[in-house]
This record gives sequence, structure tokens and C-alpha cells, in this order.
Amino acid sequence: MTMQAHSKIAKTGLALTLVAALGVAAAPMTAAAQSSNGPFGCSASGNKQEGGAIIGAILGGLLGSKLTDNEPAVGAVIGAGAGAAAGGAIGCKVQKNDAANRGTYVSNGYRLANYVQPANFQRGGGRFIATSTVNLRAGPTTSASKAGQLRRGETFTAMAYAKRGEWVLVGQNGVGVGYVSSAYVRPTGYSNASW
Repeated sequence: MTMQAHSKIAKTGLALTLVAALGVAAAPMTAAAQSSNGPFGCSASGNKQEGGAIIGAILGGLLGSKLTDNEPAVGAVIGAGAGAAAGGAIGCKVQKNDAANRGTYVSNGYRLANYVQPANFQRGGGRFIATSTVNLRAGPTTSASKAGQLRRGETFTAMAYAKRGEWVLVGQNGVGVGYVSSAYVRPTGYSNASW
């Protein structure tokens, strides 16, 4: 076998390894990006996801085209796709972290969005699901201002309970973003035919 043949086999193997590695690394990231409305629909505001996808596509395309001698276009397409997915997912995560750290304060050991009222919290937690469409409130009372909404079937992280378990502090990326009445939510592991 010639040196050129060995080189071609090595480059092809390296390209396949790179594509597999990018696919494995991007899979959890793209799942996170897709759960936040697709590769260009991050639920947090900003433009880091788009920038990450563009940079990832360019770098992935260049690397992919260099690793495949006979089919540089195929390598470029595969590399660009994998790079865009990975870069977009990383950018979305950065956007979410930026949003979570902006406009927050700590009360009783819990990080809260600046519009959320503090309360006496009881430890709680886990994944919950909304049993109907319900408003999030800035405080643990129906007279508090509206802070958002949960749709029926939407899952969320319960950070704590307030007012003897009557209200649940809804968490997003480790920040309390509002309260929901415990009458309209349940733990995700709970099954009841009437829900």
C-alpha cells in the first residue's frame, strides 16, 4: 500500500471520528436547544446562539472539507451541520446563563428574579407538571401581579414551597421566576386518572 493510500485512509478515519465525536457532543446540546424552540429559537433573549451557530458552521465546514480529499463538499456539509448544531446549543446555554444572572437577588438562600417577592420557604423540589393553564404570580397570593403563565402539561422545576405548601416557587435555570398555586400543579411522578 502506498503512502498516499495510507494518508487517505487516515484522513477518512479522522473525518468519521470527528463527525461521530461532534454528534455525541452535540446530541445533549441540540436536545437542549430544540427544547427551547429549535436551533435558532433560544428561550432566552440575546444573539449568542445565532453567533455560535454561524461560527460553528464556518469552522466545522472548513475542518470537514480539509479532512476529505475526494469529497470535500460532503465533508464541508457534514462539518458545517455538526458545527452549527454544537455552536448554537452552546450559544443558547450562554444566553440562558446570562439571563439567569441578570436582575436577580438572593433571599432565604434562593436566587429570585428581581420582580419576585421573597417569602418564608419550605424545602421542596423536583419536577412538576401544570394540570391546567395557570398564571405565575410575583408573590404567593392571587393578588400579586402576574409574572408569567404555565400551560397545561408544561413541566417545570419546583424550587421550594411557600405558605405551608399552598404555593410552589417555579424555577428556571436555578432562579425563582414566580409562584403557582399548588392546586394547579402536581409532581410528574404522580398518576391519577382524573388529571
